[in-house]
Amino acid sequence: MKVLDLQCLQGHSFEGWFSSEDDFQAQMGGGLLTCPLCGEAEVAKLPSAPRLNLSGATETSVPAKAEASGQAQTNTTGDPVAALPPQMLQAAWLHMVRRVMANTEDVGQRFAEEARRMHYGESESRGIRGQASVEQTEELLDEGIAVMPLPVPDGFKDNLQ
Repeated sequence: MKVLDLQCLQGHSFEGWFSSEDDFQAQMGGGLLTCPLCGEAEVAKLPSAPRLNLSGATETSVPAKAEASGQAQTNTTGDPVAALPPQMLQAAWLHMVRRVMANTEDVGQRFAEEARRMHYGESESRGIRGQASVEQTEELLDEGIAVMPLPVPDGFKDNLQ
């Protein structure tokens, strides 16, 4: 099994697991390999080094004194989220998308209509997701109906096994 570090044109890094280099090349050539975050089909293999598990090796860490004083990581904005590495942000975003998909009803193109019905008490309030045009979204916001766009990777739109 080959585990490759991959990156799309948008800079999203992710891992790909392949049975061989030929399998990787076949998937790339067949257009089967896309970024799980944005769906970008142009993906590049990043250089990577093998990880060696050596018995008795010790892990380097930030000294406890620096960690306790908050000097372990420099964050000029004061925002703890800004200090997270991109991989952690991507993982958190994917986790959030999975939760939304699992805990909401897909109403498709009826999103604006269903959001209004719930807002005005004409139907039961529940978590929904769907599609709305920019104009529909602006109208909902003008009416005081809170909505938020959520880009969903294509792989999440179908049932996965």
